[in-house]
Amino acid sequence: MMFGFERAVVFAQEGSPEVGGPMAIVLSIVYLLLILAWIAGLWKTFEKAGKPGWAAIVPIYNVFVLVEISGKPNWWALLCFVPCVNFIVLILILIDVAKNFGKGPGFGIGLALLSFIFFPLLGFGDAKYRKVTE
Repeated sequence: MMFGFERAVVFAQEGSPEVGGPMAIVLSIVYLLLILAWIAGLWKTFEKAGKPGWAAIVPIYNVFVLVEISGKPNWWALLCFVPCVNFIVLILILIDVAKNFGKGPGFGIGLALLSFIFFPLLGFGDAKYRKVTE
């Protein structure tokens, strides 16, 4: 008697279409371009704020730099590593980043949800960094 997994393995061996192919290559290239756009936008955003651009590619350090750009206390960066809390904290941090660049809270939510679009807009756009104190 065959269960679901064994049936799938047999099906895959019995002449299923090739997995991958040209479409996988195209999607991989698009994915890579989106990642590069996000990194370039984050790099330019860091430079506009007077921080080192290379910090955008250092995994944990970039969170601390982002918190610093937002004007929040440094311990907020630690909250970004707490499960379930991190989503809300990151949105709040990015809303403050947007405010410090003269953008509204909607742009900050865009930074959180569509980073690969909004960080290049922020980094390569005409926005100037000015730290807003509340």
